[in-house]
Amino acid sequence: MSGSPQKRYDERYFERWYRRTRTRVHSPDDVKRKVHLAVAAAEFMLGRDIVSVLDVGAGEGAWQPILRRLRPEVRYLGVDPSEYAVRKYGVRRNLVRGSLEALDEAPLRGRFDLVVCADVLNYVSPMTLRRGISQIAALLRGVAYLEIYTSEDELTGDLHTIDLRPPAYYRRLLREAGLVRCGIHCYASESIASSVTAMEGGW
Repeated sequence: MSGSPQKRYDERYFERWYRRTRTRVHSPDDVKRKVHLAVAAAEFMLGRDIVSVLDVGAGEGAWQPILRRLRPEVRYLGVDPSEYAVRKYGVRRNLVRGSLEALDEAPLRGRFDLVVCADVLNYVSPMTLRRGISQIAALLRGVAYLEIYTSEDELTGDLHTIDLRPPAYYRRLLREAGLVRCGIHCYASESIASSVTAMEGGW
């Protein structure tokens, strides 16, 4: 949920967009399906179970309990700028304060099998987007699940301060970072990109 400084990522924000049935952007089942998709993609590309996950803009850490049920031994770390989210869920779900543009300042150890960045990338400045994607690529040894929507997509939900750029713009940034598309919102790290076949993804 890292994003615009005009927004307040407080309890009211998460209540409106992530919990209240009539206004939430994703149901619990939607989130569960995303987690299963991202884990399956990462494990398929790596050829083994994932052992580490970094969630950038984790919010309240909704992915953590689902990941824990799927892979009890997984090392999960969520990074989010919300003081509320980290105060309430930090200990229980391993969340720390931090932001997309300053991942190099967060307490991270090593690289990660799966890096998640959902509901974030369309709400940041071009400079933050470029720096954030570059840092995600540097921390990745498997697959990144990056939710990115473009000017060609029709969306509902939290559209305040959203910035929908042309698909070519995002493709260029991802290519420059060494990421290769390998499925629905999934991008392989440079270290395993050679195993992505033409029909599995690419550009």
